Amino acid sequence: MAQKSSLVWFRRDLRTHDHTALSAALDESERVHCVFIFDKAILDALTDRADRRVEFIWESVRELDAQLRDDGGGLIVRHALAETEIPALAKTLGVQTVYANHDYEPGAIARDETVRTALEQIGVAFKTYKDQVVFEKAEVMTLSGTPFSVFTPYKNAWLKKVTENDLFSRRYLPKKAQFAPQVLAIPSIESMGFARTNLALLKVPTGMSGGKALFDDFLKRIDHYDEARNFPSVKGPSYLSVHLRFGTVSIRALANAALTRWRAIDSDGAATWLSELIWRDFYFQILHHHPRVVNRSFKPEYDAITWVNNPAHFEAWCQGKTGYPIVDAGMRQLNETGYMHNRLRMVVASFLTKDLQIDWRWGEQYFAQKLIDYDMSANTGGWQWAASTGCDAQPYFRIFNPTAQSEKFDAKGTFIRRYVPEIAALSDKDIHAPWLSASLVPHGRGVQYPAPIVDHAVARVATLEMFKAARAATP
Repeated sequence: MAQKSSLVWFRRDLRTHDHTALSAALDESERVHCVFIFDKAILDALTDRADRRVEFIWESVRELDAQLRDDGGGLIVRHALAETEIPALAKTLGVQTVYANHDYEPGAIARDETVRTALEQIGVAFKTYKDQVVFEKAEVMTLSGTPFSVFTPYKNAWLKKVTENDLFSRRYLPKKAQFAPQVLAIPSIESMGFARTNLALLKVPTGMSGGKALFDDFLKRIDHYDEARNFPSVKGPSYLSVHLRFGTVSIRALANAALTRWRAIDSDGAATWLSELIWRDFYFQILHHHPRVVNRSFKPEYDAITWVNNPAHFEAWCQGKTGYPIVDAGMRQLNETGYMHNRLRMVVASFLTKDLQIDWRWGEQYFAQKLIDYDMSANTGGWQWAASTGCDAQPYFRIFNPTAQSEKFDAKGTFIRRYVPEIAALSDKDIHAPWLSASLVPHGRGVQYPAPIVDHAVARVATLEMFKAARAATP
């Protein structure tokens, strides 16, 4: 017999379709309440009060509420501490169970345990489900039962394990009488202490409809993804990372589409994109089994690295004023839009850690502040990959040459000219290394572009010695 009423707690799963916890609640309850908390524990820690993530979430929550209202319900939206608000709301509503989907970050796990304990004390069950990944925790393991630390064997095991059922979309069949109607207003961005950003000007599509529009568009281009993804001036990526981050799209739907396309026509683009989705699962399981990667090296010997950590160099990197155009263009894209092309994420991360010898954690934290699609597992994984301190990372002696990367992936300087306009007048050849031309003369805008803050060749040698010293210092 169905329980009388339940509460679905939306977090990073802001959609109605293929939503595991919501589907379970609808299956098991006569009446379903829905809630989203703008958690003060998270928001109060944000230093930038014009945060694009807050606005993206706010717009997505509005659409979620509208969809639930169309289905006879609505969304209770609060600006509060989730760990106290959820138990209080469950008690007020008189529900028997709170439903939610798993969250894998250490802080979220601790929060959920606090909520679980508080709910138990008032006789309310707390059920959580896998939703934001295809495989989680210990679902994909080596034959010896240990976690994978190298991607390719993990990917092969993932592909061997995945079935149609793993990618099956959960049904969404609400009844008008099943949802509890809500008429409460959503708190404004301003009432929560935040300001509007340039999100609308950037035309970033939000919510379920935005995710669907981007996915539909990408499916027309997916077969060329393997080639197009590396060029920042080309429309190659899916641009779905922020929608995956906040769950306005279903990872199962995305993986199923990629796998189906790959198997149907042997699409290299679909296969490559599926690999990127599997990388996402891989980093989630790394975080689960090795939570130390949040602030420590996956390879313990590299915790002994003595980073240079020059504050002036770090500030130049943050502001996009290093004198290396491709690095500066990437950083300026991040600062202006909250997004950075994936190829450039690798380039700027390599430059910070290998050219400037600055601790990867400094860069990881800067990305955490700026990226609209920031995800702890992928961000720490990506940064440790670039810094050679992580699992399955590039070898420490593999150091990107920023000029060579620029010449290869932005040959005509199209991307550089967009974000570093002060050198736009340079030739296609000179724009990659403007200090080799007359770059110290202002180019039409009265702006002087800086000379390189380090010499790449010299920095490379110093970095190799830095890593060798750390390895030698470890027993």
